[in-house]
Amino acid sequence: MFDVIVVGGGPAGLSAALTLGRVRRSTLVVDAGEPRNAPSPALHNFLSRDGAPPAELRAIAREQLGGYPSVRFRGAAVARIERRSDGSFAVEFDDGDAAAARRLLLATGLADDLPPIPGLEAAWGRFALHCPYCHGYEVRDSPLAVLGATADRARLALHLTRLSGDVVLCTHGAEPPEPGARGVLEARGVRLRPEPISRIDVDGDEGIRIVFANGDALRRRAIFVHSTTRQRSPLAASLGCRTFDDGIVEVDDLGRTSVPGVYAAGDMARRAGMPGPAAAIVAAAASGAIAGTAIDQELVGEEFAVGAAGRTSPTPSSTGPGALPERWSEADHAISEAT
Repeated sequence: MFDVIVVGGGPAGLSAALTLGRVRRSTLVVDAGEPRNAPSPALHNFLSRDGAPPAELRAIAREQLGGYPSVRFRGAAVARIERRSDGSFAVEFDDGDAAAARRLLLATGLADDLPPIPGLEAAWGRFALHCPYCHGYEVRDSPLAVLGATADRARLALHLTRLSGDVVLCTHGAEPPEPGARGVLEARGVRLRPEPISRIDVDGDEGIRIVFANGDALRRRAIFVHSTTRQRSPLAASLGCRTFDDGIVEVDDLGRTSVPGVYAAGDMARRAGMPGPAAAIVAAAASGAIAGTAIDQELVGEEFAVGAAGRTSPTPSSTGPGALPERWSEADHAISEAT
């Protein structure tokens, strides 16, 4: 019986494991080895690791976690999770093996579904990009394109003029932005290409060729694309975790889901009122640290509910004088101090 099983070995899961390992919580990190950012040659906007390959960040994290005896790793996929009547969790792996834990942290991330344009997937992560903060600086002063015709795509095209004087908005056959928006785009030098795109060719290490249905081709260093995201794993749904309309798992400020004992961190989860999904690695790592702290504090409260003399202290479900509040305000305060 582990204190915590962390499902997912990305920045969120590893950060949570570090927090838990430092207070000697027995922690099992289960990692199937399929990170979302695997196609990208480098990660950015992460202080002290800007420009590092994603695999390097994970390798450094695992090496440092090796110094904490209570943290273990399991290279496997989780096939099924069952919440037991006592509130603990039975976790079954895809090879038939199993483990159990008092608390569960899901950090399985999201998967990206790209627009169905031939060649786009081959360019994804290198020349087909999603975020100006993660990749924009590396393609500065180069010919750029934005795919789409919606207001947010026009806004992104305008934003990219901070990085390049050659930006094209490719609407892929969709109705171009309304005249007012077109005027703003033209004033900033953003050109429109309304033709449908036939395919995208990767041009060695130089960039891409956008081939239109009429046979014209446009060379660009990169094209910025909006992907549709979905949960990489069905585990949150199988446990009954509440989600938003876009499928992102709803959590509170401490990473707690709607299912007691189940936490979620990283880009698979967000708080109500927050835009999303967020894909910043540094934000995922921060959410993992917060969730790890919250789990530890919850376990502290559980462990010390029974005094040394065998007297039972009030629990969160108790009523009457001296009962602890439902959200354990003392624990929340301790988490706020720690983070």
